[in-house]
Amino acid sequence: MLPQRRAKGRKIGAILSALLVGLFALPTPLTVAAEGPSGLPLPRFVTTRSTPINVRVGPGTKYDVAWVYVKAGTPVEIIQEFDTWRKIRDADGSEGWLHQNLLVGKRAGLVAPWKPAGDQIALLQSANDDSGVRAWLTPSFRVDIKECTGNWCKVVATSHAVSGNPQSFDGWLHQDELWGVYKGEEFDD
Repeated sequence: MLPQRRAKGRKIGAILSALLVGLFALPTPLTVAAEGPSGLPLPRFVTTRSTPINVRVGPGTKYDVAWVYVKAGTPVEIIQEFDTWRKIRDADGSEGWLHQNLLVGKRAGLVAPWKPAGDQIALLQSANDDSGVRAWLTPSFRVDIKECTGNWCKVVATSHAVSGNPQSFDGWLHQDELWGVYKGEEFDD
């Protein structure tokens, strides 16, 4: 019986070796996205739905309010889920909890919030560094994101002047100049 056991062991070893070789021969690595109770990927970017919104220190109304969002459409990143509550992170790295009904899947971003206030970022006519400038944007300027190619994002920037009508400019930004998208992320609105 001992020779049969060795033979079975060799067959299993050969099968496992073949599987491992096959896995390492794949052209792209295997990745599994994390999911929360919602079934949606984590982390992911969304925006706030309304105002004011109380951000809490824990997942429930019994927890203290950490801060309040006073502007709808603020981009945030969902980093964790607990039942109907979402742990979010904003552009400055602050974390807190919001109820899922206070968030919407619309994509928005902030233009280079890590840059100094005096800098200007060119909103270009096309996804090309040599295209003309549609507008100059300042760091932390909020934009609606329409699509991203992995390197460029098409956005709409709307100025809200104190007097007069708002003006909107659509154009392209380098993807690495936006907070609200992941490096290499691709999507179409």
